[in-house]
Amino acid sequence: MAEQLTLDLPVRAARGREDFFVSPANAVALAQLDDWRNWPQNKLVLVGPEGAGKTHLAHVWATATGARIVPANALAQTEIPDLAGAVVVEDADQIAGQAEAENALFHLHNLVLAEGGHLLLTARSAPHYWATALPDLRSRMEATATATVNAPDDALLTALLIKLFSDRQLPVSAKLIAYLLPRIDRSFAAAADIVAKLDQAALASGRKISEKLAGELL
Repeated sequence: MAEQLTLDLPVRAARGREDFFVSPANAVALAQLDDWRNWPQNKLVLVGPEGAGKTHLAHVWATATGARIVPANALAQTEIPDLAGAVVVEDADQIAGQAEAENALFHLHNLVLAEGGHLLLTARSAPHYWATALPDLRSRMEATATATVNAPDDALLTALLIKLFSDRQLPVSAKLIAYLLPRIDRSFAAAADIVAKLDQAALASGRKISEKLAGELL
């Protein structure tokens, strides 16, 4: 069969609290977010690998607190005085060494906390490992408590695969999930990668997503 043209359509990720699957890998981090009123100095860094669910958790927290969500790489172009109350800064570790962005985060940190707000930052590693150039920002980040989303266990990886297919509106069988589970790397990124590849391959070939198609890709 000739390959079909495919469209790169956006994936609508479900990010409500009811869509977040709790397992031993993320239960402690979720509990820390729920206890936001008692964060030391009203701030927290949520740490975990790519695809770990940090963005999902950040949206859950933002919904509960009315927080604004700002990508760290957009801070230099953001009116910092307009941000107050509760704020989420995503991928805070990715701006290390960028003078304008680091300076903006420094001022945001001081503004939010001075006004009694709460600051949640997401990152792939703890602040100690960030190559932050601004000394005052580095000291404030390293003094921030952290919550860690760990590598997925079987229950979480199963739920993640189901959710990733669901986000793409792809009905799949429990048999396919069971087939994939022991055959992919045990990481959030690997789960996202195989789901995206199966979606693309099925669209291109006009075939149904199945264990056979998965086996060919793997």
